[in-house]
Amino acid sequence: MNDYTDSHITSLAQQRETLDRERRRIEKAYALAVLDHTAAYLRAVCPEAVYVEFAYYGNTRALDLHEVLGAQPTSLGTCTFLWDGTEDDHPLTELSDNIEMDLQIALEPYDSPAWATVNRNSASDGNSWLLELPPPDRAARIAELVRAFHPEATGVVVDGHAAGGRVLEIVEDIKGATNFTTKRRWTRGHDEVITRLVAQVFALPALAQRHLVHLQGYRHPYGSRTTDLVRLMPLPPTS
Repeated sequence: MNDYTDSHITSLAQQRETLDRERRRIEKAYALAVLDHTAAYLRAVCPEAVYVEFAYYGNTRALDLHEVLGAQPTSLGTCTFLWDGTEDDHPLTELSDNIEMDLQIALEPYDSPAWATVNRNSASDGNSWLLELPPPDRAARIAELVRAFHPEATGVVVDGHAAGGRVLEIVEDIKGATNFTTKRRWTRGHDEVITRLVAQVFALPALAQRHLVHLQGYRHPYGSRTTDLVRLMPLPPTS
């Protein structure tokens, strides 16, 4: 008698699918955790570090570390040069192998959230990519970006589904009354950054547990079904 009935096979297939989703979730969290670790020791040695420039080879999914750069002083200016690997006495030179290996790990999964921080280097015509280091405190950075356009904001309702970290509504304290609004005042560029950072909060279990609150009786502003991936993110105070 064949023990592998249709129901048994279906059950195993479902288990495999569940485990595969969990594996991918952990892979994403690990990739971001490695990126955070890289950013921390980069900034410890070079506090001005904002970008890492590298060459990427899609056929092998390998990369070569080239430079560490600072902020772009103006919208038309180039990023401030900090290190290019040729300075033997620079403290980053000793870390170059570690930086390259960590970036390789962070970008290894095709769907790694770290890829959202990567853009082609517009100042170069060759195989040159810029990875923007994550902020030391994502929640504080989100609060800063939101309050630049909504000074009264106390939180945001966010959706961790397809968009990763889409903001559904801004929660504002208007003269002591709580107001929910879908009318975001920020620009498309700000929206992309906020969405990316919120998606990273969802992807990192420790941050999700700390910053995302379950909503009871919430009515989705666009009529969709409210699920566990729709959360309130209270915004920390900003200076």
